Amino acid sequence: MPQQKVMNRWIVVIGALGIQLCLGSLYAWSIFVNPLKYQYGYTTTQAQAIFSTTLAVFAFAMIFAGRLQDKFGPRFTAITGSILFAAGYFLSGFTNGSFPGLLCTIGILAGAGIGFGYVSPIAALVKWFPDKRGLMTGVAVAGFGAGALVFARAANHFIMTTGVMSAFFNLGTIFFAVCIPSSFILCNPPEKWLPQGWSPKRKKNTPAFQDFTWREMICTKQFWMLWFMFITGASAGLMVIGNLKPFGVHNGLAILEASSAVGILAIFNGAGRIAWGMAYDKSGRVMSMSLMFFLQGIMMLALIKMGGTPMSLAIAAALIGFNFGGVFTMFPSSTADFFGTKFIGVNYAFVYTAYGIAGIIGPMLGGRIFDMTGSYLYAFVPAGIMCIVASMIALLTRHPLEPDTNTEPEEIYSVCCQSDSSVRA
Repeated sequence: MPQQKVMNRWIVVIGALGIQLCLGSLYAWSIFVNPLKYQYGYTTTQAQAIFSTTLAVFAFAMIFAGRLQDKFGPRFTAITGSILFAAGYFLSGFTNGSFPGLLCTIGILAGAGIGFGYVSPIAALVKWFPDKRGLMTGVAVAGFGAGALVFARAANHFIMTTGVMSAFFNLGTIFFAVCIPSSFILCNPPEKWLPQGWSPKRKKNTPAFQDFTWREMICTKQFWMLWFMFITGASAGLMVIGNLKPFGVHNGLAILEASSAVGILAIFNGAGRIAWGMAYDKSGRVMSMSLMFFLQGIMMLALIKMGGTPMSLAIAAALIGFNFGGVFTMFPSSTADFFGTKFIGVNYAFVYTAYGIAGIIGPMLGGRIFDMTGSYLYAFVPAGIMCIVASMIALLTRHPLEPDTNTEPEEIYSVCCQSDSSVRA
């Protein structure tokens, strides 16, 4: 089509990173675990329950946010998410440490805000950068990973100087100031717009139609394979993120030494999102995804022996964070490649419900097993084994419309989606 005069697409990246950086503060949650335990009498399970609730609400709110994003565009959902997210942290500062209060403000309100805010930058960048889908998805979600580094330090400072509740209040104020202006930058490119000099490539004999509605998508085995792998990879990473600082302290490290590992994980989480995105673009989904899961499985098995010194814990945190970051690059890119970009907001939201399940399984399982046994062994080892299983599944997952699979487009439409014909039209 003739090239249209449109805004510089790199401006959208700035807005996306501003939002994702703040939302990524969620991954600094382990900074709050011990203060809540020692100052307000929380158990490890209670502290992780808030984190898990935030993750679950975040994931399932994305379904509604994705549909609104596809209908009204990314700016609307980003502004809505920014208000909910910032308000959740701001109001949590007035709960006086109440477990139900934090569960409602951070767990539910901020969790819903993350769901609305997270889907918008990814959906926008997938459309603006079809030529660099893996890389730019990685850049977008790298901001989310790097947010833990920035806000782990900020949260630690606020906790040490003004206390936990003031830390929540102060963070909420910062989130209002950063997220809302960033949201106004987000927008979609014109319909059917393509970067100058670029045209999409597809495999020989592969049908051209790729825009699945969510009903069509969930009728494919590829959706469920992606969903299971997502649960596995996210559960392993979140188990470590939610318990890393307490794990280090349990193994005899000083609080600052264990906290440093949280920051290191955050750095490599962000770096992994970009690096695995580049690997996805260069080596393809099968090889990059399989390798990522295999390496994560090995690291989860090794982690139980790597918590005794600051150096070994830092190395483990770096490698686990690096592989965990790849999850958030691989799956939005795979969703767009498998099911198209027209309905990417709601389609990826359905894939992302796996993260909600993982948010319950990972942190809660690690915390609960420690409370029961005094060790993380029986949490880390099964998580590692499941990552290796996911690596094998990645080798078997092919595009749903490849001619050598058993599912053809016509079969998908006739079995599942006759009511969606008006949507596709």
